[in-house]
Amino acid sequence: MLSRQTPVCPDWLLQQAQALPTIPTAIVNAGSKWTLASVRLAFTAGLIEPILIGEPKKITSSATEIQWDITNLQVIAATDEQMAAHLGVAQVRKGRAQLLMKGQLHTDALLRAILDKQTGLRTGARLSHLFYITVPDSDKALCITDAVINVQPDLQTQLSILRSAIVVMHALGYKRPRVALLSATDMVTKAMPSSIQAQQLLHLMTPTDHANAHVYGPLAMDCAISPRAARIKGIAHPVAGNADLLIVPNIETGNALFKQLVYFNAATAAGIVMGAKAPVVLTSRADPPTAQLAAIALAVIYTHHIRKLKHNTVI
Repeated sequence: MLSRQTPVCPDWLLQQAQALPTIPTAIVNAGSKWTLASVRLAFTAGLIEPILIGEPKKITSSATEIQWDITNLQVIAATDEQMAAHLGVAQVRKGRAQLLMKGQLHTDALLRAILDKQTGLRTGARLSHLFYITVPDSDKALCITDAVINVQPDLQTQLSILRSAIVVMHALGYKRPRVALLSATDMVTKAMPSSIQAQQLLHLMTPTDHANAHVYGPLAMDCAISPRAARIKGIAHPVAGNADLLIVPNIETGNALFKQLVYFNAATAAGIVMGAKAPVVLTSRADPPTAQLAAIALAVIYTHHIRKLKHNTVI
């Protein structure tokens, strides 16, 4: 049942990122061939200016194995993943990097460095994760949040997740994205806590939140993405059957959903973390280089968008 198609980085995503200036990017624990192969793709495409952090001998050896001359790239020595994570965060704090990318290290190690109260990248916002998912031979995309960081988000956390995701959607060109609050039912019922929380989230949203996106729920998966299912069930709303973004009720739902798309449909899942002082490209060792390139492209687009928002706010 596993797909034999090859995941691809969507041309429109790559082209949108290539139209923007390159972003100085700290690559945390960059010593593996897997990491460097993806970084080289992004560097060659003109997306990033890599700052390679890790054991210099491993970085040089891996670069040689993939036949990449890194002579002119900056390399910062780190003896272990914890040190690499803190040095990567420090590059952002010092203004030398505007983007972080996870290399060969545990996600927890990177997040601990980001969340460090003294030396991290806290902003007061909740960290959350978004996948931008595409499949071969389709010009459609579906975003999922949060399938990686927040395990069982309460109402306030879910509102923060929603707001962060909407900013990413705006960066991608969705002026008023259609957001489905996912449940296993289309009706509010006490037997389904996620349906109640969806209703509560709608009530908690401000007029500005509603102006920034069409948000509706609860919606089961079929009525979130299938116009036919929504029509048959009599759900008349701009989001029903046409969702651009799914807000999942918990990490189990989101994690299973995105992996099903990846392994059954050859989807490319480009993942980034929002809520820190710089976006974070969060990839897995199981991700193909195309998915990692897509994640970097997404992060570059998002980074330029939030910089523009901050600049306009200051003015």
